[in-house]
Amino acid sequence: MERVWAKDPSKLNKFELYKLEKDGLDILDDLKRFAEEGFEAVTEDDLALLKWAGVYAQKPKTDGYFMMRVKIPGGILNSDQARTLAGISRDYGRNLMDVTTRQAIQFHWLTVQSLPDIYERLDAVGLTPIEACGDCPRTIVGNPLSGIDPDELIDTSPIVEQVFRYFHKNREFSNLPRKYKISISGNMYNAGHAEINDLAFTPAIKEIDGEEVKGFHVMVGGGLSAKPHMAQKLDIFVRPEDVLKVAVAVTTIFRDYGYREKRHHARLKFLVADWGAEKFKEELLKLTGPLPSRGKDMTLGWNAGYFYGVHKQKQPGLNYVGLSVPVGRLNADEMEELARLADKYGDGSIRTCNSQNIILANIPDEKVDELLQEKLLERLTPFPKPFMAYAVSCTGNEFCNLALVETKERMRMIAEYLDEHVELDTPVRIHVNGCPNSCGQQQIADIGLQGSLTKIDGKMVDAFDLSIGGVLGPDAAFNTKLKGRIPGDQVAKAIAHLVTFFKENRRDGESFHAFVKRVGVAAFQEQLNQFFGVAV
Repeated sequence: MERVWAKDPSKLNKFELYKLEKDGLDILDDLKRFAEEGFEAVTEDDLALLKWAGVYAQKPKTDGYFMMRVKIPGGILNSDQARTLAGISRDYGRNLMDVTTRQAIQFHWLTVQSLPDIYERLDAVGLTPIEACGDCPRTIVGNPLSGIDPDELIDTSPIVEQVFRYFHKNREFSNLPRKYKISISGNMYNAGHAEINDLAFTPAIKEIDGEEVKGFHVMVGGGLSAKPHMAQKLDIFVRPEDVLKVAVAVTTIFRDYGYREKRHHARLKFLVADWGAEKFKEELLKLTGPLPSRGKDMTLGWNAGYFYGVHKQKQPGLNYVGLSVPVGRLNADEMEELARLADKYGDGSIRTCNSQNIILANIPDEKVDELLQEKLLERLTPFPKPFMAYAVSCTGNEFCNLALVETKERMRMIAEYLDEHVELDTPVRIHVNGCPNSCGQQQIADIGLQGSLTKIDGKMVDAFDLSIGGVLGPDAAFNTKLKGRIPGDQVAKAIAHLVTFFKENRRDGESFHAFVKRVGVAAFQEQLNQFFGVAV
């Protein structure tokens, strides 16, 4: 592999120069030494490269604790793996576990001494945290119902596995300009959140030589953070057997031509924005050879990754049960109990969702009622209250060095307040993020909250910027920020005021996004101003 990007060192930032000396995967060779010598042996450069091991320094960095993400490709998990995750959480992570917005499982409170044992345990059951973070292909997201989904055009589970295995620890692609996120889904309701990924494959059909072929359309250059971009559609149709070839080609283009001068301007979205879809397609075809043009898009809408309740699978006599995990947080005992339930009532199949929730799959008709009576399903319920059901939260400043505010408990309190004070039969998705990096994906929410700080009576307090109207799918749009920074202790009431405005003025069947689009952002700004009694 020729490092074409390194020909002009003046166009490389400091970290890029360091990565030329030591590949991110090289940090794996240091883990045993760190465990033996302790946290004092970990340098600042080591901390940066530990991301390739799936590990971030927890807040505060000086205390020697770490967060770890474990990849769950496409969200497909089994009971043995779930028990292993629960054991790691219990032994090393103070019983805490989070489901992330990329279907991964996240631990906290880990030490360098614990890492070798954790990697051995994960490897024994076919799991890994390696490259869950860092400038490399990260967790592949997709349809958590792959293989059982009545609404899927293609079962993408073998494709996700193939692409995951190809890129895993592949040193040809372990030094990308920045993080790189792939979505592969055959679900017709965009369960893989295609538009916000660097590379996304979505269901499509095309008539080729008189035969209807099932395959994929391709989108590139999506991403959130401080400058969100919607992915752009490429005029190509990809057969299932060609997904890996196209994924390799797109990743190669990013590796060789992506920007490496400034870290904040290095994601694939910036290259795609500058090149445009047509030039990107031309460069892609140089690597893949000819590909058919686009066919018929089979994306019908967007379910936002939610699957609550009891639903029939495409296999006769079997069901999946979608469970709510409030703000994505559960404990080791609950994960172990999920494993028991998956074995007792199904075949051990557990699925994680990018809505931070969990699914139990392959439940026979005759076992559903008994499953619904299990005590665990009182908290992780298939029938959650409306606002708690659609509440998403990043990690927040409890553990994250980047977050300005606490988010998990704040989001829980907001949802509980809304469920108590506002009766609504239409989902309103509320996402909170503690900083602009958007792990909570606030830009695609009906109501998005981004943490900040404001001064009241001379004292700095938690506050939030509020945005409205985000959606993905055929009518994809990021939400729009309202003027005014809302103190944390007033956020729940302010949102209740805005949601009540929606409730009292919506048309029959009108979603929150459609309502925002119809009445305009200015109408909501006026409502927010009225709530505070001043122009904000």
